[in-house]
Amino acid sequence: MRVFPKIFMPVTMKQIEPTQSLLRIHRLRWSHTSIRSRGQIPLYAALTFLIAISLPRPLLAAPLDINQLWNWDSPAQSEEHFRAALAGADADQTFILQTQIARTYGLRGQFAQARQILDSLKPGLARVSPEAQARYHLERGRTFASAVSVPGGVTPDMLHEARDEYSAAFRVANQHHLDALAVDALHMMAFVDTTPTDQLRWDERALTLALQSSDSTAQHWEASLRNNIGNALNDLGRYAEALEQFRIALALREREGDAEATRQAWCSVGWTLRLLGRNTEALAIQQQLLAEYDAIGATNPDVLDELKEIYRATGDERNAAVYASRLQVYQAAHPDASQ
Repeated sequence: MRVFPKIFMPVTMKQIEPTQSLLRIHRLRWSHTSIRSRGQIPLYAALTFLIAISLPRPLLAAPLDINQLWNWDSPAQSEEHFRAALAGADADQTFILQTQIARTYGLRGQFAQARQILDSLKPGLARVSPEAQARYHLERGRTFASAVSVPGGVTPDMLHEARDEYSAAFRVANQHHLDALAVDALHMMAFVDTTPTDQLRWDERALTLALQSSDSTAQHWEASLRNNIGNALNDLGRYAEALEQFRIALALREREGDAEATRQAWCSVGWTLRLLGRNTEALAIQQQLLAEYDAIGATNPDVLDELKEIYRATGDERNAAVYASRLQVYQAAHPDASQ
């Protein structure tokens, strides 16, 4: 499963237009009667300044932290957060928030609703910031090809649309040094070009940009990208290289202190050890993970699948059947769960 880090978003501040308008009015009112003396400030200009600074100014739009508004476990709750944030947003922030609302629909598989929101934004696309433009193209691309499955599958026309949108997002982000969004766009191309060789190429290009960037948000992509690179390398049968990538990703996850992401990283390490024939090490990892998930009352189907495969590889069909049965029960209860 491809992982999408949460993104912090810098925002622009709203200009204070009423004061500017007042200054223009006073200039028009006094310009035909006043004569400026060299080296002196005209009385009307001083009065205008004093009046202007004494007027109550509109509040600036509060900075938005998109990362804080996202709850990746609940797109519906995230939508509520974004809609609540619209109340204090300026025009550019409103546009960005709407792109994220569209994304919440996409994550729920409601692609038509997501595209409807994005289509309503398109007339204003040329008037918003480069960040807003890049986010628009990213989210529209995700409605055609992403980690969320599409009923009936992705068609060639959808892939063409996705490629155009991700390419546009990358161009805008790269031109304006929005490295985190540029990395996001590159990594999304692996959902368009889906052979392991192509996925590896796109994710390695994204990783290079992330590592070269001075933007900490772009750098934060490293663990996810190394995970994706490891997946592609395993698909290509390059298990030793994949294990190296997964171990680096694991170290990064442990450093971040995200318990669930760390468990997922350990699962990938165990998977690769099994592919390398190191079943004893792989079994120890997956059994430890199973105990941790049982302790918190959760289930990771990948752990169950790995235990099934390890026992099957070692000829223990009885235990393999136990975990195959547990996996079937989970899948029956979660038919839409990503595998």
